[in-house]
Amino acid sequence: MRYIELLATQTCLCFRDLSNNELIGAIPETLANLPKLRILNLSGNKLNGSIPKALKRRVKDKKLVLSTKDNPDLCRASPCTKNKSSILVPVIASVSGVVVIICLVTIWLIRRKQIRGMVRLRSFNYGEITRITGNFGTEIGVGGFGKVYLGTLENGTKVAVKMLSEKSWQGDREFQAEEKQLMIVHHANLVSLHGYCDHSKNKALVYEYMANGNLQQHLHGDKPVLTWKQRLRIIVDVAKGLEYLHNGCNPPIIHRDLKATNILLNEKMQAKISDFGLSRTFTAETDAHVSTRAGTPGYLDLDTHVSTRDVGTLGYLDLDTHVSTRDVGTLGYLDPEYHSTISLNKKSDVFTLGIILLELITGHPAMMTKQEGNVHILDWANSLIESKNLQKIMDPKLKGEYDSTSAWKAIRVAESCTKPTGDQRPDIDHVLAELKDCLKTAPEPEKSPEDGKQNEKV
Repeated sequence: MRYIELLATQTCLCFRDLSNNELIGAIPETLANLPKLRILNLSGNKLNGSIPKALKRRVKDKKLVLSTKDNPDLCRASPCTKNKSSILVPVIASVSGVVVIICLVTIWLIRRKQIRGMVRLRSFNYGEITRITGNFGTEIGVGGFGKVYLGTLENGTKVAVKMLSEKSWQGDREFQAEEKQLMIVHHANLVSLHGYCDHSKNKALVYEYMANGNLQQHLHGDKPVLTWKQRLRIIVDVAKGLEYLHNGCNPPIIHRDLKATNILLNEKMQAKISDFGLSRTFTAETDAHVSTRAGTPGYLDLDTHVSTRDVGTLGYLDLDTHVSTRDVGTLGYLDPEYHSTISLNKKSDVFTLGIILLELITGHPAMMTKQEGNVHILDWANSLIESKNLQKIMDPKLKGEYDSTSAWKAIRVAESCTKPTGDQRPDIDHVLAELKDCLKTAPEPEKSPEDGKQNEKV
């Protein structure tokens, strides 16, 4: 069976994000033959010609959301009024564009088979890992898996090398889960994977290097103070990455352990989500409530009762089954519904996003140490929000360099995300729209809150 015939039989295909993939040629009209296709993102490519009439009909009938922006040679008018010489290309280029799109969609369709070779990742041996890290000379972080080292590839590209420690509280299962997950997800706000090492007891993941560390270091460590505008850009970036995992992937992916240390910042201060070792994909269109880890040692609420008995196989469990076999989540970020349901879902990630937003607003960690003991950021913030005491809510390190309109908007978004139950919380696409509005409202800072110097836009 030809690729296009195979594609036409995949009635479960609902979402496809092919943006920024250097695609060329014309959009194949056969994509309109996918009956369940609801969202198709072709933005940021080099497509040309006209948008097929069949696709336009589906858009007009509100049966398809189609995004084709940033394709300078693509004609959107009907009839096409572009100069023919600017849109005509050799037939072979058009055919190759069709083949590329079909191949990418086909790869996506078979990704659940977890075929390692379907994404081109470099396989490193342990000697190469030792060489690119300079014999593990520069440690840049420590995570649940073990230590992270700075490395340099042969072409000069800097990378971060995460090694799996034998003493790690996260095991080989989570390590392999992260490797496989990053082989199938690609987005500007997710940390990308260069390759892996799976050599006996020596296991490593080789990531893109994020020069500005993690969000926690900027909020609670010795990194430069973030401006209000930077904070809003960061939370919008995180929401974009989460929206892709929830709505741009089919089956959807639930991160389940999002927190400030898992949000990394590159040299342009662009935020990217990392640490997918505890994430899960779900094969049903509805949210499966299956959890495979319940809490981080030293962080889990003492009232939480967790079963550690393995039951069933992920992807084959009844959707009504609530299973916890290994730790998931971190105290302060964990969905409060988990205590009663022993399950995490999309709205659990939304709750976590709300907690991170509160950290960005207040400058306080999710769990605060007070004289009376540990205090959750929600308990601390709620009374101040009710009294509308904005000055006490906002991070004092900002030194008043924020505007009240966008600040209150951000606080309201955080409130909606952290409602006690999932059905009270908005979906991530709604959250993202609200956060973008906050960012649009906030003016550029005149000065840096740290040193009073003119702040550079990022």
